[in-house]
Amino acid sequence: MTNLVKFEVPEKLMQEQLAVVEKAKGKGKIKIGVNEVTKSIERGVAKLVLIAQDVSPPEIVMHLPLLCKEKNVPVSVVQTKKALGEKTGIAVSTAAIAIIEEGDAKKELAEVVKKITELAK
Repeated sequence: MTNLVKFEVPEKLMQEQLAVVEKAKGKGKIKIGVNEVTKSIERGVAKLVLIAQDVSPPEIVMHLPLLCKEKNVPVSVVQTKKALGEKTGIAVSTAAIAIIEEGDAKKELAEVVKKITELAK
């Protein structure tokens, strides 16, 4: 397992991140998959990027944290592609997602982003 971000993400925060994804998918907008996530970061519309830690080979997602840093987008990790896929409401697993519009999860997203920003310092 490669460490994609320079900080340790506590289990509780991983669960909170997934909860935000699940809530945002309702009325919000989420981009799923490495290519879509990359485009949303480059276009400056991503509000939060989550990457699965069990991506193999890790080179598939290695560029995402660097791109996020360059564009000042909060980025974090979750444990599995399966969990990320489930929370976005798709039947398959996914390596990365980006929240574009938070929908009903505005407050929760702000809290998670604040925690990620604190950890990243």
